[in-house]
Order: sequence, then C-alpha cells, then structure tokens
Amino acid sequence: MLIPFLLFAAQAAPAAPAAPPPPPLPSDPIAGDWRPIPDDELMVMTLDGDRRVVIRLAARFAPAHLANIRALALAHWWDATSVYRVQENWVAQWGDATEKKPLPAGIVDRPPPEFEIADFAPAQTLPRPDAYALYAGITADGWPIAGNGQQAWLTHCYGMVGVGRDALPSTGNGAELFTPIGQSARRLDRNYTVVGRIIEGMKYMSALPRSDATMGFYATEAERMPIVSVRLASDMPAAARPRYEYRAADNPRFAALIAMRETPAAPTVRTGQTVCDVPLATRPVGAP
Repeated sequence: MLIPFLLFAAQAAPAAPAAPPPPPLPSDPIAGDWRPIPDDELMVMTLDGDRRVVIRLAARFAPAHLANIRALALAHWWDATSVYRVQENWVAQWGDATEKKPLPAGIVDRPPPEFEIADFAPAQTLPRPDAYALYAGITADGWPIAGNGQQAWLTHCYGMVGVGRDALPSTGNGAELFTPIGQSARRLDRNYTVVGRIIEGMKYMSALPRSDATMGFYATEAERMPIVSVRLASDMPAAARPRYEYRAADNPRFAALIAMRETPAAPTVRTGQTVCDVPLATRPVGAP
C-alpha cells in the first residue's frame, strides 16, 4: 500500500507558488510610450503565398514621394507586379520589372529629390559620433535620422524603404521601391529618398532567393516573387486593417535603452552602437 499512498500524497500536495515576475528595467516602456500609427501611414503588401508585408510610411519626411505612393496604392498599381531584384547582403527591390506599365493619372513623374529635411534635434542623440554624419539619433516618433547641423535625413538601416531611381536624382517617382536586406546601406543616405520602414514581414523579404545576375536582378520572370496586392490600410475594410503602435523615443526609458546597449552588462564587451543598432519597436494591436 506504500506506492498508492505516495501517489495520493503527490496528487494532494499544493502547487508551488508561481515565481514573481522580474522587476521592470529602467529601459522597459510603459503604456504611455506606445502610440498609434495612423491608418494612412500603413501600407500592406501581400506577396504570393499569402505573405503579408506591412510598411510604415514616413509621411513628413518625403511628402511629394508619399503623395505618389499613396496614389499608386489607391490605384492598385502594384497589383500583379513583383519583387524583381534581390542582391545578397544589399537590397530587395519591387515594382514593374518591365518598366512599361503606365502610371496612373496624377502621378508626378519627376518629383524633386527629398533626401534631406531642415535640421532638427532628435529626441535621443547617440553618445558617439556617427561615421556618416555629424550626429545620429532617434526622433520622438521612432525614426532613425542623422544630421550635419544644417540638414537631417532618414538613414538606410535594415528594413527601411527607399525609392529606386536612375542616375539623375529626380528620376525616382515612388513606383520602384527597395529595402536593405543585409548590412545597413548608409552610403545611400542623402542619395536616395527614404519613404518608410517595414514593420511586419521583413522575414519574407530577407529570405527571398538571391540572384546571381548583375546587381541581383532576376534573369527570368519565373524567378520573380509575384505581388498580389498593395493597399493603404485606410483603403481597406475597417475589420481587415492592421493596426500598429510605435514605441516613442521622447522619454527617459528610451534614453535608458540606448545607454544599456551602449554599455552592456559584463561579460558582454562594450563596442558602442550605430543608429541602425537601436531597436525601433512596433507592435500589432488587435487581430487583423
């Protein structure tokens, strides 16, 4: 009877109390640090295989190009186009590979370059000089920027979205877009207009097969990744819209995050960080 008694005793023993949650870190965000991204600043690209890519649009940094991009999305211009260039450790690019698809009415074919904006201080400035600029930091609304004291500009970090163009700076209209998929592409700063950042689905863009052809352009149509649709969230049924919040940087908790990553706890060796190393958190809200 000893074994049944032991089994009964084990079943009757009270469960051990759950371990208390760890105390919050100074770098942990609070509820008020999360702020909504407007529906008209979210663009949803659906790739073949029901793979969703969500882009946060940088509306105030490139208004002329964003006007074109919104018009292209509202006209469903990107539907049935493709991701047609994937260059290892560089970029994935999408749009009309044939360069023959007519643009919708009202598109400005040659908007002025929007590489820079008037200089302003970021909410958080990194403590070390930037190799590509006089300073670098994060805006209050969560964008990576650099500046020289006269102009500021968005930086080409992993997942940022830039406008493809020909040799002349005024030849990018927003129909052809790209995202860095490997190392940060900071040498493109102030040379290509940045219009947003991928906040969902970057795993799909970075996992596409690399092309061995010149500059990563796929050699055949069969290699291209079809784009099923591109929609502004504001143009989608309310129940289907993705909703996101970004982590604001204008608070001491974000400053603590930068300081923690700048000087990590032992045994991690301090090496510093660049603006592209700073995590820019977003999070989905609700189910869609």
